[in-house]
Amino acid sequence: MKPKEEPKAAVPAGGQMAATETAAINLNEVSTTGKNLLSANLSAEITSLENAFKSAPEAKKAEAAKLLAQKWDDVEQAVPSALYLEIVAEKEQSLNNWLVTGDRFLKAFDNTRDSLLQPALLQKANTAYTHAAKIDSTSADAKTGLGITIVNGMGMPMQGIAMLMDVVKKDPKNLKANMSLGTFAIKSGQFDKAITRFNSIIAIKPTPDAYFYLGTAYENLGKNQEAIDAYLKSKKLAGNATLSKFIDDKVKALSSKN
Repeated sequence: MKPKEEPKAAVPAGGQMAATETAAINLNEVSTTGKNLLSANLSAEITSLENAFKSAPEAKKAEAAKLLAQKWDDVEQAVPSALYLEIVAEKEQSLNNWLVTGDRFLKAFDNTRDSLLQPALLQKANTAYTHAAKIDSTSADAKTGLGITIVNGMGMPMQGIAMLMDVVKKDPKNLKANMSLGTFAIKSGQFDKAITRFNSIIAIKPTPDAYFYLGTAYENLGKNQEAIDAYLKSKKLAGNATLSKFIDDKVKALSSKN
């Protein structure tokens, strides 16, 4: 778990990203960029897997792509991992393959700070979930994924919120949909609603993320002691040195305000 950054800016008016912002993602380019961040040994290992993928017969392409997707995920490079999962899903069409692909593209979207890459990743996530929904129109995971992409810019935000609310209505303990509604409440400044939502999530399954966002909501309402308590619980559950330092600094700042 990494320290959270400030929530992304609200989506453009109308909630939609301009088509001109969405450019194709070049697999070779993101692979080169990703390997430049790795050790020489890891980079060479991935290059070997890439060569095996390129030379594999068509019947073996999906299997080779799975290995690359896993390796890129192992080194926390979600963009190339998602692109290889997309290849797998296109060759082996199934609900699970498209859901996994959509989830990985959303992970890449959340992690990247590249403003040019974000719309393309969101578009690909939306496409993957659309394929999943076509295979099973009753899939809560597909509907949740679509709702998340719509609120983040692939359509009118309230349409996405309605989809997520429908998922939660049918399955009140759906963590992914509830987490999305909670984070969207924070982004839109509805901190009281966010607190209610994250407390409900914590009652189902306490997680570092849920406590962190709960702390964020309390902090924005000036409820510093409640924010400190939530942040410290996030720190305890996460057990991550980088996050711990981030939270320690935040707690120190909030304590000075009490």
